[in-house]
Amino acid sequence: MSPRSGSNARTITINRAPVLTLWAAAVAERLGYDPDEAATFGKTVAGLNAATKAMRLGLAQARPEAEKKKRATAPGRKVEIELLGRVFAALETEDGLRALAKGKPVDPAAVHRYLESKFGDDLDAARAAMRALAKSRPPKRLAEEAFALYEAFRPAIPRGTRGWGAKGVLDLEQIRALAETKS
Repeated sequence: MSPRSGSNARTITINRAPVLTLWAAAVAERLGYDPDEAATFGKTVAGLNAATKAMRLGLAQARPEAEKKKRATAPGRKVEIELLGRVFAALETEDGLRALAKGKPVDPAAVHRYLESKFGDDLDAARAAMRALAKSRPPKRLAEEAFALYEAFRPAIPRGTRGWGAKGVLDLEQIRALAETKS
């Protein structure tokens, strides 16, 4: 079942995490990564943003560096990726780059299932709108503007709404309009 039925939905009621995941993946694809690599990057960017928010709200504390380094890491060459203002580790695997979560490569199939479960029937329309916006900018400019673009279209959470993962309205027409505004 869809957050709002119909593959040509103009608006979708959804929380911000899957929207950021999908947007970061669209940006990563535009920057030259394949869809599976991009999906793992998107999930990681959304996770990093959620962790930062949790710390800001006092719901979590930053882990000491020594504790972070204790985590098991899969074998392979690590590379550093920067996307939407976030820097994170990715691992070169035989299937391509994979962002790391808790020292292990993120499974792109799990990210695809997550996006399907959150967007429902509206996933294709949302993905198309975000890919069009990403393609509307040259890669270098997109890399610089990607988070500001997200802030311009992310779901508006109604004032006074409380709770983690509160839903708001994602307007696909707004995303399409940003693609047409290349200033």
